[in-house]
Amino acid sequence: MKFARKDLLGLEDMSREEIESILDTADSFVEISERPIKKVPVLRGLTVVNLFFEPSTRTRISFELAEKRLSADTVNVAASSSSAVKGETLKDTARNIEAMSIDMLVVRHSAPGAARYLAGVLDCPVLNAGDGAHEHPTQALLDLFTVRKKRGKIDGLKVAIVGDILHSRVARSNIWGFSKMGAEIALCGPPTLIPPGIESTGAHVHYNIEEVIPWADVIMLLRIQQERLEESYFPTIREYSQLFGLDGEKMKKAKADVTIMHPGPLNRGVEITPEVADGPYSVILEQVKYGLAVRMAALYLLSGGQFESEVTHQERTADRSDTGSRSNL
Repeated sequence: MKFARKDLLGLEDMSREEIESILDTADSFVEISERPIKKVPVLRGLTVVNLFFEPSTRTRISFELAEKRLSADTVNVAASSSSAVKGETLKDTARNIEAMSIDMLVVRHSAPGAARYLAGVLDCPVLNAGDGAHEHPTQALLDLFTVRKKRGKIDGLKVAIVGDILHSRVARSNIWGFSKMGAEIALCGPPTLIPPGIESTGAHVHYNIEEVIPWADVIMLLRIQQERLEESYFPTIREYSQLFGLDGEKMKKAKADVTIMHPGPLNRGVEITPEVADGPYSVILEQVKYGLAVRMAALYLLSGGQFESEVTHQERTADRSDTGSRSNL
Protein backbone atom coordinates (compact mmCIF):
# COMPACT_ATOMS: atom_id res chain seq x y z
CA MET A 1 0.00 0.00 0.00
CA LYS A 2 1.06 3.60 -0.56
CA PHE A 3 2.11 5.43 2.62
CA ALA A 4 -0.24 8.38 2.59
CA ARG A 5 0.67 10.15 5.85
CA LYS A 6 2.25 13.59 5.89
CA ASP A 7 3.96 12.94 9.25
CA LEU A 8 5.28 10.02 11.32
CA LEU A 9 4.34 10.85 14.91
CA GLY A 10 3.62 7.54 16.65
CA LEU A 11 2.38 3.99 16.25
CA GLU A 12 -0.75 4.29 18.38
CA ASP A 13 -2.85 5.58 15.49
CA MET A 14 -1.12 3.63 12.71
CA SER A 15 -2.63 0.57 11.09
CA ARG A 16 -0.91 -2.79 10.71
CA GLU A 17 -0.80 -2.20 6.96
CA GLU A 18 1.01 1.11 7.40
CA ILE A 19 3.55 -0.47 9.75
CA GLU A 20 4.12 -3.32 7.31
CA SER A 21 4.67 -0.87 4.46
CA ILE A 22 7.53 0.75 6.41
CA LEU A 23 9.07 -2.62 7.33
CA ASP A 24 8.78 -3.88 3.75
CA THR A 25 10.41 -0.71 2.43
CA ALA A 26 13.20 -1.05 5.00
CA ASP A 27 13.96 -4.49 3.55
CA SER A 28 14.85 -2.74 0.30
CA PHE A 29 17.29 -0.41 2.08
CA VAL A 30 19.27 -2.94 4.14
CA GLU A 31 21.50 -3.86 1.21
CA ILE A 32 22.51 -0.25 0.53
CA SER A 33 24.57 -0.06 3.74
CA GLU A 34 26.50 -3.15 2.66
CA ARG A 35 27.67 -1.63 -0.64
CA PRO A 36 31.17 -0.20 -1.18
CA ILE A 37 29.47 3.12 -1.98
CA LYS A 38 26.65 3.45 0.54
CA LYS A 39 24.44 5.95 -1.25
CA VAL A 40 21.42 6.17 -3.51
CA PRO A 41 20.24 9.45 -5.07
CA VAL A 42 16.53 9.17 -4.23
CA LEU A 43 16.39 12.21 -1.91
CA ARG A 44 18.91 14.30 -3.81
CA GLY A 45 17.99 17.97 -3.65
CA LEU A 46 15.90 17.63 -0.48
CA THR A 47 16.91 19.23 2.83
CA VAL A 48 16.23 17.56 6.18
CA VAL A 49 16.76 19.35 9.51
CA ASN A 50 17.37 17.32 12.69
CA LEU A 51 16.14 19.44 15.61
CA PHE A 52 17.14 17.77 18.89
CA PHE A 53 16.21 19.28 22.25
CA GLU A 54 17.48 16.23 24.19
CA PRO A 55 20.84 14.44 24.19
CA SER A 56 21.12 11.57 21.74
CA THR A 57 23.81 9.41 20.19
CA ARG A 58 22.28 6.46 18.32
CA THR A 59 19.08 8.15 17.14
CA ARG A 60 20.70 11.38 15.95
CA ILE A 61 23.58 9.65 14.16
CA SER A 62 21.22 7.06 12.69
CA PHE A 63 18.96 9.74 11.22
CA GLU A 64 21.90 11.74 9.90
CA LEU A 65 23.44 8.70 8.24
CA ALA A 66 20.07 7.66 6.83
CA GLU A 67 19.59 11.11 5.29
CA LYS A 68 23.08 11.18 3.81
CA ARG A 69 22.78 7.67 2.38
CA LEU A 70 19.65 8.84 0.60
CA SER A 71 21.67 11.84 -0.70
CA ALA A 72 19.62 14.45 1.18
CA ASP A 73 21.23 17.62 2.49
CA THR A 74 21.32 17.40 6.29
CA VAL A 75 21.43 20.12 8.94
CA ASN A 76 21.73 19.29 12.66
CA VAL A 77 20.42 21.73 15.27
CA ALA A 78 20.90 21.14 19.01
CA ALA A 79 18.86 23.00 21.60
CA SER A 80 22.03 24.37 23.20
CA SER A 81 22.94 26.11 19.95
CA SER A 82 19.45 27.24 18.97
CA SER A 83 17.51 30.40 19.75
CA ALA A 84 15.56 28.42 22.34
CA VAL A 85 18.25 29.37 24.85
CA LYS A 86 17.27 33.02 24.21
CA GLY A 87 13.64 32.34 25.00
CA GLU A 88 12.29 31.65 21.51
CA THR A 89 9.27 29.33 21.49
CA LEU A 90 9.33 25.90 19.88
CA LYS A 91 6.77 27.06 17.32
CA ASP A 92 8.82 30.10 16.31
CA THR A 93 12.03 28.08 16.11
CA ALA A 94 10.41 25.49 13.84
CA ARG A 95 8.59 27.99 11.64
CA ASN A 96 11.75 30.01 11.12
CA ILE A 97 13.58 26.84 10.10
CA GLU A 98 10.77 25.92 7.70
CA ALA A 99 10.90 29.42 6.18
CA MET A 100 14.33 28.48 4.80
CA SER A 101 12.56 26.07 2.42
CA ILE A 102 13.43 22.82 4.13
CA ASP A 103 11.66 19.63 3.06
CA MET A 104 11.42 17.65 6.31
CA LEU A 105 11.91 18.13 10.06
CA VAL A 106 13.08 15.40 12.46
CA VAL A 107 12.43 16.48 16.05
CA ARG A 108 13.24 15.14 19.52
CA HIS A 109 11.81 16.97 22.50
CA SER A 110 11.28 16.37 26.21
CA ALA A 111 7.61 17.42 26.06
CA PRO A 112 5.05 14.72 25.16
CA GLY A 113 3.13 15.83 22.09
CA ALA A 114 5.80 18.24 20.83
CA ALA A 115 6.12 16.50 17.46
CA ARG A 116 2.35 16.39 16.96
CA TYR A 117 2.11 20.08 17.86
CA LEU A 118 4.73 20.97 15.24
CA ALA A 119 3.03 18.79 12.63
CA GLY A 120 -0.05 20.97 13.10
CA VAL A 121 1.76 24.25 12.49
CA LEU A 122 4.23 23.24 9.76
CA ASP A 123 3.59 22.39 6.12
CA CYS A 124 6.64 20.14 5.80
CA PRO A 125 6.57 16.52 7.05
CA VAL A 126 7.51 16.05 10.72
CA LEU A 127 9.15 12.87 11.97
CA ASN A 128 9.04 12.17 15.70
CA ALA A 129 12.46 11.10 17.05
CA GLY A 130 11.08 10.84 20.61
CA ASP A 131 8.76 13.11 22.58
CA GLY A 132 9.09 12.91 26.34
CA ALA A 133 7.67 9.69 27.77
CA HIS A 134 5.09 9.50 24.98
CA GLU A 135 6.37 7.70 21.85
CA HIS A 136 9.52 6.85 19.90
CA PRO A 137 8.07 5.41 16.68
CA THR A 138 11.24 4.70 14.70
CA GLN A 139 12.77 2.83 17.65
CA ALA A 140 9.73 0.57 17.82
CA LEU A 141 9.76 0.12 14.05
CA LEU A 142 13.41 -0.95 14.11
CA ASP A 143 12.63 -3.32 16.99
CA LEU A 144 9.81 -4.85 14.94
CA PHE A 145 12.06 -5.09 11.91
CA THR A 146 14.85 -6.75 13.92
CA VAL A 147 12.47 -9.37 15.33
CA ARG A 148 11.03 -10.08 11.90
CA LYS A 149 14.54 -10.51 10.47
CA LYS A 150 15.68 -12.70 13.36
CA ARG A 151 12.62 -14.89 13.81
CA GLY A 152 10.92 -14.68 10.43
CA LYS A 153 7.64 -13.41 11.89
CA ILE A 154 6.05 -11.28 14.59
CA ASP A 155 2.52 -12.64 14.62
CA GLY A 156 2.03 -15.08 17.50
CA LEU A 157 5.23 -14.25 19.37
CA LYS A 158 5.31 -13.57 23.11
CA VAL A 159 7.17 -10.34 23.92
CA ALA A 160 8.18 -9.34 27.45
CA ILE A 161 9.17 -5.71 28.10
CA VAL A 162 10.98 -5.39 31.42
CA GLY A 163 12.03 -2.29 33.34
CA ASP A 164 11.01 1.35 33.63
CA ILE A 165 7.72 1.21 31.72
CA LEU A 166 6.38 4.37 33.38
CA HIS A 167 8.92 6.75 31.82
CA SER A 168 9.62 4.85 28.59
CA ARG A 169 8.47 6.18 25.22
CA VAL A 170 10.09 3.09 23.70
CA ALA A 171 7.80 0.82 25.74
CA ARG A 172 4.69 2.66 24.62
CA SER A 173 5.55 2.57 20.94
CA ASN A 174 6.54 -1.09 21.17
CA ILE A 175 3.29 -2.01 22.94
CA TRP A 176 1.31 -0.48 20.09
CA GLY A 177 3.59 -1.84 17.37
CA PHE A 178 3.97 -5.43 18.53
CA SER A 179 0.29 -5.69 19.46
CA LYS A 180 -0.84 -4.52 16.04
CA MET A 181 1.51 -7.00 14.39
CA GLY A 182 -0.08 -9.87 16.31
CA ALA A 183 2.30 -10.41 19.24
CA GLU A 184 1.27 -10.93 22.86
CA ILE A 185 2.78 -8.42 25.29
CA ALA A 186 3.79 -8.82 28.93
CA LEU A 187 5.09 -5.89 30.96
CA CYS A 188 7.28 -6.45 34.00
CA GLY A 189 8.80 -4.12 36.57
CA PRO A 190 8.37 -2.73 40.08
CA PRO A 191 4.75 -1.65 40.78
CA THR A 192 5.97 1.95 41.05
CA LEU A 193 7.27 1.83 37.47
CA ILE A 194 4.16 0.33 35.87
CA PRO A 195 1.69 3.01 34.66
CA PRO A 196 -1.81 2.72 36.15
CA GLY A 197 -4.31 1.39 33.61
CA ILE A 198 -1.65 0.12 31.17
CA GLU A 199 -3.65 -3.12 30.92
CA SER A 200 -6.09 -1.23 28.69
CA THR A 201 -3.55 -1.60 25.89
CA GLY A 202 -4.02 -5.36 25.97
CA ALA A 203 -0.70 -6.06 27.69
CA HIS A 204 -0.66 -8.12 30.87
CA VAL A 205 1.38 -7.02 33.86
CA HIS A 206 3.83 -8.93 36.07
CA TYR A 207 5.94 -7.85 39.01
CA ASN A 208 8.29 -10.85 38.98
CA ILE A 209 10.73 -11.33 36.11
CA GLU A 210 10.93 -15.04 36.89
CA GLU A 211 7.35 -15.36 35.63
CA VAL A 212 7.98 -13.89 32.18
CA ILE A 213 11.42 -15.30 31.34
CA PRO A 214 10.28 -18.87 30.55
CA TRP A 215 7.16 -17.54 28.78
CA ALA A 216 8.80 -15.07 26.40
CA ASP A 217 10.10 -15.53 22.87
CA VAL A 218 11.51 -12.00 22.99
CA ILE A 219 12.74 -10.18 26.11
CA MET A 220 13.32 -6.43 25.83
CA LEU A 221 15.15 -4.78 28.72
CA LEU A 222 14.68 -1.08 29.43
CA ARG A 223 17.07 1.10 31.40
CA ILE A 224 16.13 3.02 34.51
CA GLN A 225 15.73 6.58 33.25
CA GLN A 226 17.46 8.44 36.05
CA GLU A 227 17.06 11.77 34.24
CA ARG A 228 13.25 11.45 34.45
CA LEU A 229 13.02 10.19 38.03
CA GLU A 230 11.77 12.96 40.32
CA GLU A 231 11.36 10.71 43.35
CA SER A 232 12.45 7.32 44.66
CA TYR A 233 10.67 4.47 42.85
CA PHE A 234 12.65 1.61 44.45
CA PRO A 235 15.09 1.29 47.39
CA THR A 236 18.41 0.95 45.55
CA ILE A 237 19.85 0.27 42.10
CA ARG A 238 21.46 -2.87 43.50
CA GLU A 239 18.12 -4.22 44.68
CA TYR A 240 16.51 -3.37 41.32
CA SER A 241 19.28 -5.25 39.51
CA GLN A 242 18.85 -8.31 41.71
CA LEU A 243 15.09 -8.42 41.21
CA PHE A 244 14.66 -7.25 37.61
CA GLY A 245 18.08 -7.38 35.96
CA LEU A 246 18.69 -10.14 33.42
CA ASP A 247 21.80 -12.18 34.17
CA GLY A 248 23.25 -15.55 33.26
CA GLU A 249 21.53 -17.35 36.11
CA LYS A 250 18.07 -16.08 35.16
CA MET A 251 18.78 -16.86 31.49
CA LYS A 252 18.89 -20.57 32.37
CA LYS A 253 15.09 -20.44 32.59
CA ALA A 254 14.66 -18.84 29.17
CA LYS A 255 13.63 -20.59 25.97
CA ALA A 256 16.47 -22.10 23.94
CA ASP A 257 15.80 -19.68 21.06
CA VAL A 258 14.97 -16.57 23.11
CA THR A 259 15.81 -13.19 21.58
CA ILE A 260 17.27 -10.51 23.89
CA MET A 261 16.81 -6.84 22.98
CA HIS A 262 17.65 -3.44 24.43
CA PRO A 263 16.97 -0.02 22.84
CA GLY A 264 20.04 1.54 24.47
CA PRO A 265 21.84 3.12 26.06
CA LEU A 266 22.70 0.14 28.27
CA ASN A 267 23.33 0.38 31.97
CA ARG A 268 25.52 -2.71 32.17
CA GLY A 269 25.16 -4.52 35.44
CA VAL A 270 21.81 -2.89 36.20
CA GLU A 271 19.09 -4.08 33.80
CA ILE A 272 21.37 -6.44 31.89
CA THR A 273 24.75 -8.03 32.60
CA PRO A 274 27.61 -7.96 30.07
CA GLU A 275 27.43 -11.72 29.55
CA VAL A 276 23.82 -11.42 28.41
CA ALA A 277 24.23 -8.16 26.45
CA ASP A 278 27.17 -9.60 24.51
CA GLY A 279 25.90 -13.18 24.46
CA PRO A 280 24.56 -15.34 21.62
CA TYR A 281 20.90 -14.47 22.21
CA SER A 282 21.43 -10.71 22.03
CA VAL A 283 20.42 -8.74 18.93
CA ILE A 284 21.33 -5.34 20.38
CA LEU A 285 23.84 -4.47 17.65
CA GLU A 286 21.45 -5.77 14.99
CA GLN A 287 18.89 -3.29 16.32
CA VAL A 288 21.35 -0.47 15.68
CA LYS A 289 22.21 -1.81 12.23
CA TYR A 290 18.60 -2.24 11.12
CA GLY A 291 17.64 1.10 12.63
CA LEU A 292 19.46 2.78 9.78
CA ALA A 293 17.41 0.96 7.14
CA VAL A 294 14.15 1.65 8.97
CA ARG A 295 14.88 5.37 9.24
CA MET A 296 15.86 5.47 5.57
CA ALA A 297 12.50 3.87 4.79
CA ALA A 298 10.58 6.33 6.98
CA LEU A 299 12.29 9.35 5.45
CA TYR A 300 11.77 8.04 1.96
CA LEU A 301 8.08 7.21 2.41
CA LEU A 302 7.38 10.64 3.93
CA SER A 303 9.00 12.18 0.86
CA GLY A 304 6.33 10.45 -1.26
CA GLY A 305 8.76 8.38 -3.31
CA GLN A 306 8.41 5.02 -4.99
CA PHE A 307 11.62 3.23 -4.02
CA GLU A 308 11.79 0.23 -6.36
CA SER A 309 10.99 2.00 -9.61
CA GLU A 310 12.87 5.22 -8.87
CA VAL A 311 16.08 3.63 -7.61
CA THR A 312 16.12 1.11 -10.46
CA HIS A 313 15.61 3.87 -13.04
CA GLN A 314 18.29 6.12 -11.55
CA GLU A 315 20.83 3.33 -11.17
CA ARG A 316 20.24 2.09 -14.73
CA THR A 317 20.67 5.64 -16.00
CA ALA A 318 23.94 5.92 -14.04
CA ASP A 319 25.11 2.57 -15.41
CA ARG A 320 24.43 3.66 -19.02
CA SER A 321 26.28 6.90 -18.38
CA ASP A 322 29.28 5.03 -16.95
CA THR A 323 29.28 2.62 -19.91
CA GLY A 324 29.21 5.50 -22.35
CA SER A 325 32.07 7.23 -20.57
CA ARG A 326 34.18 4.11 -20.60
CA SER A 327 33.55 3.56 -24.32
CA ASN A 328 34.91 7.04 -25.06
CA LEU A 329 38.17 6.43 -23.24
